[in-house]
Amino acid sequence: MVDQLPPARPVKPALSPASVMLRLAAIGAVVAVIAGTFFYVNGTLDAQRLRPKTLVNALEQNNGVHPGYRRNHAKGMCVIGYFESNGNAQPLSRAQVFQAGRTPVVGRFALPSGNPYAPDSSVPIRSLALGFTQANGQQWRTGLNSMPVFPVGTPEAFYAMLQAGAPQPATGKPKPDAMPAFFAAHPETGPFLQWVKTARPSASFATQTYNGINAFYLVNASGQRQAVRWGVAPEGQDAPGASAPNEADYLENDLVQRLSVGPLKWQFNLTLAEAGDPVNDASKPWPAERKVVKAGTLVLQRAEPQNTGECRDINYDPLILPSGIEGSADPLLAARSAAYASSYLRRTSEVDQLSQEKRP
Repeated sequence: MVDQLPPARPVKPALSPASVMLRLAAIGAVVAVIAGTFFYVNGTLDAQRLRPKTLVNALEQNNGVHPGYRRNHAKGMCVIGYFESNGNAQPLSRAQVFQAGRTPVVGRFALPSGNPYAPDSSVPIRSLALGFTQANGQQWRTGLNSMPVFPVGTPEAFYAMLQAGAPQPATGKPKPDAMPAFFAAHPETGPFLQWVKTARPSASFATQTYNGINAFYLVNASGQRQAVRWGVAPEGQDAPGASAPNEADYLENDLVQRLSVGPLKWQFNLTLAEAGDPVNDASKPWPAERKVVKAGTLVLQRAEPQNTGECRDINYDPLILPSGIEGSADPLLAARSAAYASSYLRRTSEVDQLSQEKRP
């Protein structure tokens, strides 16, 4: 069954110019971390080419050394539940996960920072990683973010953004005019900047929409391929004007409290590309009128601490895919896959130190 996009939420008031600049600075810092990881993986930084140890050490220098934690998205929590497929996507994909029925899910909510003790208000972006385990043993792992598009879509532009956000030795801060100059020189950042101007984080992990900004291909039993982007939309909504209190760990405490009352649900949507839609560029949005398949419901039932929970030792590599789902040629996918592996190897060798670290 093919459905139209769900009704849009009421438009929230635009941020003031000062707030926009603060938001740009915060998101620019987040993107710079991701960009640095991307360029290490592809070896396109410079003649000397960053090595894994060099990059990871740099991340630790910026955020402090936190053995056993992810080098980015360090602050998070595990969630356990299942995906209830309604069978609507079965004509598009032979993946078992889209057959009518339940597939177990181990997920992780997180904030994009390398500091596991950062206050919730330190970054305006939230993420949700999901790992599906099919009855046939095949797995599907995916990462979603609250932003609908990525700022840029090429290695060269990533590197330029990384340079614009690099701290200067004398001040420890980026040049104040560097990031505005970067955006002015890269008009492809327009969709991202437009989102930044009006984006406001939801009052809870549970009321946030999460988007898979990369495209993939669904492959059905006949071998037909359909390019898609996926995402989840919450059943619960924020009260008008609601926002998360300025508390260090509010989002985690709020989620635990909500789950103690009952399961939390999101509608799982597959947006179908049409001819000419940019499949290999995460910076370009698809037209809003594209058809959407409501593939089922994500149901989260309980939360677990990330240091001891089921998600701790999972590498949410976006290219771990079951038969019936294939990656696109988007260069970000290969970059993320290799970068996650590098971080995973380091942190899993440090797990025994998690209980020794004291919260500042």
